[in-house]
Amino acid sequence: MRLTSIPVVFAAALSVLAAGRAFTSYASVKPVLEAQRDRLPAELKNVDAAKWTAWSQQQDQAIRARLEQGDLDSMVNLLLFGTSFTKQPRIRVENITEASKAGTLRARVDDLVAGLRSPGDNERLSFLGDLLRRKGIDLGSPATGVFIYNHLQRALEERKTFAERAEQAKRLNLPDLDRASLFADRGVSLDTSIFPNFSIEQALRDLKKRGVLREGQVARVAVIGPGLDFIDKNEESGYDYYPQQTLQPFALYDSLARLGLAKANALSVSVFDISSRVIDHLRRARERARKNTGYVVQLPRDVGRPWPPELIAYWRSLGDQVGAAVAPIRPPDIFRPLNGGQGLETRAVRIRPAVVLACEPVDLNIVLERGGLESFDLVIGTNIFLYYDAFEQMLALENAGAMLKPGGLLLTNDRLPEVPGGAMRLAGMTDVPYDDRGAHETIGWYQKR
Repeated sequence: MRLTSIPVVFAAALSVLAAGRAFTSYASVKPVLEAQRDRLPAELKNVDAAKWTAWSQQQDQAIRARLEQGDLDSMVNLLLFGTSFTKQPRIRVENITEASKAGTLRARVDDLVAGLRSPGDNERLSFLGDLLRRKGIDLGSPATGVFIYNHLQRALEERKTFAERAEQAKRLNLPDLDRASLFADRGVSLDTSIFPNFSIEQALRDLKKRGVLREGQVARVAVIGPGLDFIDKNEESGYDYYPQQTLQPFALYDSLARLGLAKANALSVSVFDISSRVIDHLRRARERARKNTGYVVQLPRDVGRPWPPELIAYWRSLGDQVGAAVAPIRPPDIFRPLNGGQGLETRAVRIRPAVVLACEPVDLNIVLERGGLESFDLVIGTNIFLYYDAFEQMLALENAGAMLKPGGLLLTNDRLPEVPGGAMRLAGMTDVPYDDRGAHETIGWYQKR
């Protein structure tokens, strides 16, 4: 990654923030630099402490700048799958040519442009409208529609590229955990859904069964990049009819309580993220929790999708350890069976204020920072590390290890390159099936030596 095309004011602001951060010290990263000496960025050739500090500041800026591109990817997802701004049918990517010929795509673009101009209380549209204005787009001009079309085309081309990379990995017969750096050159997206949380609970269940984790053992956990449900890139979990929400911190707390791995009311969750949107979202939730207001999560399920019984059972129980069921928001009519689908089954859970307050957001770049803590029993990072190249993944793995207690675990669905003699090793894996057609996910357990 390289820092390119960042507006001057934005870049200056990032530079000030980076200058004040406590990046991982040069002494701490020397083993990683040695292991990668033939593959280091040009700026780190003949590296010393000064070069490392300068590169860390620049790279922190570059990583954070990719969030905006991820937001524009979310705009494309909203265009295709959103229902809060249009009555037009949703568009599957494989059907986009037909939708274009039928005029559905044009109608959705027109409706999205109209929504950006007059968002009302739609927080997603308000956010995107502000983003486009910052990029110099006059929402009252035809340039808005052109801008949306251009990013749709870009996203479709990137999708082809990523599909080709995934197919190449399949031809090489690489294990599912080896997604390598699939998204290392794309925007960092905040997409999230229920599936990684199900995989983590299954991995935790496996770890308990094997005796790697014991009852009541887990007291301090961290979640890296939990995401914010703007709208997912997959149609089966891409919804925008409810407010934005984050799920993983509460789902992890819920799973640890359900499995008896954490003592009741004795668990703390640190939430590490580089996105100010995620950090601010959780801070506002905590402010409401201090006034004894819980946090409501919406849990829709497309009943036409072939979920295994274990996943359905997880969906039905999610949240029962950390909150109570409440009436869900009714989905738009477009999801009703009479419109051609089988409809959505919906649940909603109000998370207890005490659980919300146990989840503390922390602005931390796991590639370049380690927070100065060696106290976590468990760290979770799903669909995060594939946004980074091998060198950055190695840095992130060692930073996670520095924050774990001896024997502590990092659970992730990405294989990370280990530093020879480093703090972390791949201790095992759990395979999690998603349906009866072979779809599954692998969770690796990295353990601190």
